Amino acid sequence: MKHELTLYCEKNKLAELRTFLDKELSTSGLTDVVKNELILAVEEVCANRIIHSHGCNPSNHLRIKVKKLHQRIIFEIIDSGEAFDMLTYEEPRLKDVIKDKRKGGLGIKLVKTIMDTIEIESKNSHNICRLIKQLNSK
Repeated sequence: MKHELTLYCEKNKLAELRTFLDKELSTSGLTDVVKNELILAVEEVCANRIIHSHGCNPSNHLRIKVKKLHQRIIFEIIDSGEAFDMLTYEEPRLKDVIKDKRKGGLGIKLVKTIMDTIEIESKNSHNICRLIKQLNSK
């Protein structure tokens, strides 16, 4: 499996992303729970890129690649928006989010919990976020 989607930077395009990922993962042998967790993690990263790095500008786009290699699934989210390194981002404490009644702010924590490995790189004015899930992990 090695497939790609071009997703324009509009929030309403996230449904298209979910459909694409569901189709790509349908033959992977994953349980529905794991498959839905992976879709949620990729969707969270893409939503953050669309909203925060591209300002929901429909003339911009993300490329999402899905690869199955050697007992792992790799998702690559590639774009040319403002760089953001989620690995160095300090997540808010859950207590503070609840106390402040904030909506959102925990997506990166969720992605880090679901995925086994996250790689971030920026080169040639492109950002690549690589989300890796081992097929034999929990």
